[in-house]
Amino acid sequence: MPELPEVESARRRIAPAMARARFTAVDLRRPDLRAPFPKRFVERLVGHRVLALTRRGKYLLAPLSSGETLLMHLGMSGSLRVGSTARPMREEPHDHVRFSMSSGKRVVFNDPRRFGLMDLIPIGGVEHHTTLRRLGPEPLSDAFDATSLARACRGKKTSLKAALLDQRVVAGLGNIYAAEALHVARLSPSRQASTIATSSGAPRESAVRLAAAIKHVLERAIARQSREADRDQRFFVYEREGEPCLTRNCSGTIRRRAQSGRSTFFCPVCQN
Repeated sequence: MPELPEVESARRRIAPAMARARFTAVDLRRPDLRAPFPKRFVERLVGHRVLALTRRGKYLLAPLSSGETLLMHLGMSGSLRVGSTARPMREEPHDHVRFSMSSGKRVVFNDPRRFGLMDLIPIGGVEHHTTLRRLGPEPLSDAFDATSLARACRGKKTSLKAALLDQRVVAGLGNIYAAEALHVARLSPSRQASTIATSSGAPRESAVRLAAAIKHVLERAIARQSREADRDQRFFVYEREGEPCLTRNCSGTIRRRAQSGRSTFFCPVCQN
């Protein structure tokens, strides 16, 4: 499933095609994804300009000259690719939406499993939208730090891994990068979330390490996504079960454990 780095990479890739350009045509190949497209979806887009292309958690947001905002979510298998309107693009199975832009570019949304989402948010409704209003702070923003992380985890009896996947704690973090951040911070994914905060909600040293690790692994992943040759670079722990731990002077071997139906990868020696 695309997580924050993949969504941010997609934003940067399609922004030159969409930002400040008008929709000249919108081709819907089906009536719905995981939910029906909004009523009059094509009519509400064509002729209007994309003022900017931003990201909130795992969601892409395109405020429009009409005052509405186009929301896009890639779901589990969604992707966006860019081509030229001057020549035909190769049609792929599961191409569900095609945006033709006045920039001369065409942006195509492909989603084999159809868990993606597109919506049009009315004027003034972004902060109150059902998918956005409960999101926690952006992990790469100044609003996210050890203090905010500890405050969100105070009193939580769930595991630290489960807490990080709670989008109310931190927006955009998913299974892969939660595991990666916990490894960098040398914290067990099974550790109780409340242990990184004092009883008053102040950050312990573990919260400082974890907040810094989250920023580090996300920035590293975004940089890797932007370099085509680096996209297949291996992770620290994710999908490395049975391989040696990469932490310096650690003799551990990466293990896999199921947590809440998801695979968690960790080193039993240096993560505690």
